[in-house]
Amino acid sequence: MLFTIGLIINPVAGLGGRVALKGSDGVGTVEQALALGAIPRAEARTEVALRKLLPLKGQIRFLSWRDDMGGALLKRMGFVNHLLGNSDHKQTSPEDTEAAVVAMEQAGVDLILFAGGDGTARNICNRVSDAQPVLGIPSGVKIHSGVYAVTPSAAGQVVAMLIRGELVGLREQDVRDIDESAFREGRVRAKHYGDLLVPEEGRYVQQVKQAGREVEALVVQDIADYFRDEIMEDDVLYLVGPGSTTQGVMDVLGLENTLLGVDLICNATLIASDMSEQSILEHIKDKPVKLLVTAIGGQGHLFGRGNQQLSPDVIRMVGRENILVLATKTKIRELDGRPLLLDTGDTELDQALCGTMTVLTGYNDRILYPVTTL
Repeated sequence: MLFTIGLIINPVAGLGGRVALKGSDGVGTVEQALALGAIPRAEARTEVALRKLLPLKGQIRFLSWRDDMGGALLKRMGFVNHLLGNSDHKQTSPEDTEAAVVAMEQAGVDLILFAGGDGTARNICNRVSDAQPVLGIPSGVKIHSGVYAVTPSAAGQVVAMLIRGELVGLREQDVRDIDESAFREGRVRAKHYGDLLVPEEGRYVQQVKQAGREVEALVVQDIADYFRDEIMEDDVLYLVGPGSTTQGVMDVLGLENTLLGVDLICNATLIASDMSEQSILEHIKDKPVKLLVTAIGGQGHLFGRGNQQLSPDVIRMVGRENILVLATKTKIRELDGRPLLLDTGDTELDQALCGTMTVLTGYNDRILYPVTTL
């Protein structure tokens, strides 16, 4: 008996990430991202997941909707696939996603596998039944929801376990999304939109992102003070990634901060704000540079969630030895022993970054913590 999977790819998911638009919702944002040189990556991330299923190809039947929403990829990879529908308009829309969900459920799929971000999860939540299992391949800029695997590869591994008949639990997980307009202004307004039934397999499926600022304000202050007093070097560029912990550094230096973007400082002076990938590469080329990042609370992602401007090219230019991880011990404890996670979209880079990293957790207080990809 064949395991039937409904595949939905949002081809514009994550398009605004590397060009610093902090999302891809809306036709106008998509057009702006493309005009800025953004390259669609959702299909490539889906291919990473589907490679895990190639050894099981003879046990799977796919259903898809539109060639650019999965049909073309499945054909190229040699999977058995039936195209349920198509649409005349050039650019995909939320209506395409919702129509695909309805058609796939009516056809009796065992699992809906989708690639996108929180907006795509919302579209699926709008139309899917409570009893239909779904799983997300993380491909968007905003991934607050708990319905996604931690990486595309992990999504493929979970699906492979299901196909092999291994015992995989199902659990309702939150679908959350934020107001992108407020997000671009540095304000987080997250809202719960519903729940989806998701295969739950420990380390492979991410936790719901914890919203809000760090409650340990004094610890954040200590981390920032130590960076200013003991770490910051003259004439070195520092990229400051998103997050409330890194914001503490900017506050201590008295500098304007893009809470949800990437800023550049040198000699305690703000050089550039809310930078795109291309702007970062232009500013740091052939210059001494270090990168300040923090982990997403509850999830533990260092790269690949909300900071796609820090692309593989940027990270390679900075160098592993010049990455400074800042996090309070409370944030680390919330991971409950799980490692910090990498999902840069570049498998070789993820592997090169794996191991342990020093995490600055207070004033002259550091820990070694594992960093990995799945």
